[in-house]
Amino acid sequence: MERMKYRVMIERDENGMYVAKMPDLPGCATEGKTRKELMKNAKEAIQAYLETLKKHGDPVPVEMVQVSV
Repeated sequence: MERMKYRVMIERDENGMYVAKMPDLPGCATEGKTRKELMKNAKEAIQAYLETLKKHGDPVPVEMVQVSV
């Protein structure tokens, strides 16, 4: 199975926690105390999100890429 890539937007909140939002997957977000923990959590959140879509028969978003011109 080919791996898909999704954008992850990372911010820090007022308490110093790292917060990740996946703009191509509406409502998919997670957090972590460290950047490493955040990335692990983001991968797990994306996998769970995609599994839920498949379980309910909803379409899986295609890979988004950015092109500079």
